[in-house]
Amino acid sequence: ATYQGFHTYRVSVGLRWGIILFITSEVFFFLAFFWAYFHSSLAPTFELGSCWPPVGVEFLNPFSVPLLNTAVLLASGVSVTWAHHALIENDRFNGIFGLVVTVFLGVYFTFLQAGEYYDASFRLGHGVFGAVIFVATGFHGLHVLNGSSFLLVCFIR
Repeated sequence: ATYQGFHTYRVSVGLRWGIILFITSEVFFFLAFFWAYFHSSLAPTFELGSCWPPVGVEFLNPFSVPLLNTAVLLASGVSVTWAHHALIENDRFNGIFGLVVTVFLGVYFTFLQAGEYYDASFRLGHGVFGAVIFVATGFHGLHVLNGSSFLLVCFIR
């Protein structure tokens, strides 16, 4: 039998549970990095000099590029929602335009984050501070890059 592009109820339930479990695993994945950061910052050990951030590490100004990156991510959320609603309404032009804007914003975010890494006064090897910051933000950037790639494929199709 054919379902003309639709899934059976059993398959739909399986897909729904798959997405729920995937998102739950992502939440716990990032929760581990936040836990490591807050554990190290709220109770710095003797090895860290009993201070946070460790000596010689300068924080990035949160009101410069990090704030711009946050605005870029929020704007990309708006543009992908715009594209989604346009496609639901069979408005092909606005759907495609929304996808193009979203992919552009994702690539722009990635370049801004690479610039942040380059300008940072610390590196991955600068103890737990550098490791947690670079790994957590690196995985976040990887998620943005993957999402942008998937949306680019949707645009091409």
